[in-house]
Amino acid sequence: MPSNDARTLLQAAVPTAVAGAVAAVVSGVVAGGKGTIGAVVATAVVILFMGLGLYILQRTAKSLPHLFQAMGLMLYAAQILLLFIFMAAFKNTTLFNPRAFAFTLLAATLVWIAMQTRAHMKAKILYVEPDSDASSKGGTSEKTGHSS
Repeated sequence: MPSNDARTLLQAAVPTAVAGAVAAVVSGVVAGGKGTIGAVVATAVVILFMGLGLYILQRTAKSLPHLFQAMGLMLYAAQILLLFIFMAAFKNTTLFNPRAFAFTLLAATLVWIAMQTRAHMKAKILYVEPDSDASSKGGTSEKTGHSS
């Protein structure tokens, strides 16, 4: 994973983990031990789903750049759907508190999306690759096309 991708992952995962830790403490106070377990499981699910999605999106951007935007939209829709299915599958569980799980899942997802957006906005990503031929020819490049 290149450094920009790893930096984006780190800038999204760390605040999500911190939000999950806060949610675990609050859930532990409100709902006891099962609340803490629910919050920890929800945080782990969000970091796993969203981290895997970011990895898939970055691989798609490198191999199929023309599909990047469509893949991003489809991936986020699939992630939200999977999180909803995961939440529905565990709504009646006795392993952990489902309310703490659901609220933490929602909060952690929102934190991840906000931090990933922030990391992308702050990244210094070139929109156009610099022309390497122009710099090797003394800094001048030939113009093509119409001149208006």
